[in-house]
Amino acid sequence: MVKNGFMPRALWKGAISFGLVTIPVDVHSAVNDVRPHFRMLHKKDLSPVRFQRVCLKEDKPLQWDDLVKGYEYQKGKYAVLTDEDFERAALEKSKTVDILSFVKADEIDDRYYETPYYLTPGKGGERAYALLREALRDSGRVGIAKIILRETQHLAALTAVDDALVLTMMRFADELRPIADYAPKKTQVRAQELAMAKTLIASLKADWKPDAYEDEYRANLMKVIRAKIKGKEPKLQAEERPRDGEVVDLMERLRASLESGRKPAHGHASRKSRSRAKRVA
Repeated sequence: MVKNGFMPRALWKGAISFGLVTIPVDVHSAVNDVRPHFRMLHKKDLSPVRFQRVCLKEDKPLQWDDLVKGYEYQKGKYAVLTDEDFERAALEKSKTVDILSFVKADEIDDRYYETPYYLTPGKGGERAYALLREALRDSGRVGIAKIILRETQHLAALTAVDDALVLTMMRFADELRPIADYAPKKTQVRAQELAMAKTLIASLKADWKPDAYEDEYRANLMKVIRAKIKGKEPKLQAEERPRDGEVVDLMERLRASLESGRKPAHGHASRKSRSRAKRVA
């Protein structure tokens, strides 16, 4: 976020590189950490707690100089790696976002995406930055790149969003668990149920407006915190929830949802309709 006309300090400075083209860019975080943070306290006197590194065998605290890094290749057996071992394995610390290919955006499974970062043009790179942004937008493709960030190599996706280029860290293929391990057994879907479910989806359709959705748990938690500070009881509105393990009549719930006729305004669903939708799901 730009405050008082000043851009926050870049996390990384380098260049986008593809073919013989090089575009200087700065990398900025695109995410705000807005959830409340807590410290562990001693219940008796509310003093902050300090955690120590303790040897499990000797049951005594250790200093950083006493530690080494080990890879457990078998239960209780470790391969110890030194700083030289890590240096030997490390890649050259390049300052480039190396684009390897441009792929169709709709071919990328959303499960591969992780953390987004904003790219801003470096000095003298404004024209080339704008050119790449518009070329990506018109082509409908995503630049797949590799970048070394915080000592680690990442796969990343370069996309055009509004007037900016966005670099999103991605997972490598072997980081995703096979979906086949979690897919349920094939279940017969009856035509009447499917038609009713599609009708329910159609009745709740809306344009994507991210501001229309809020973290209700965080809002409630902040109410609790503010009430605690003032020594009062928080006023919270409970949400209706199905009982754990409750077996529902799917057709009856679908019918009830449709008959309620409550379509959310501006992307908001009523608490009752959201609860019903959760039960159907």
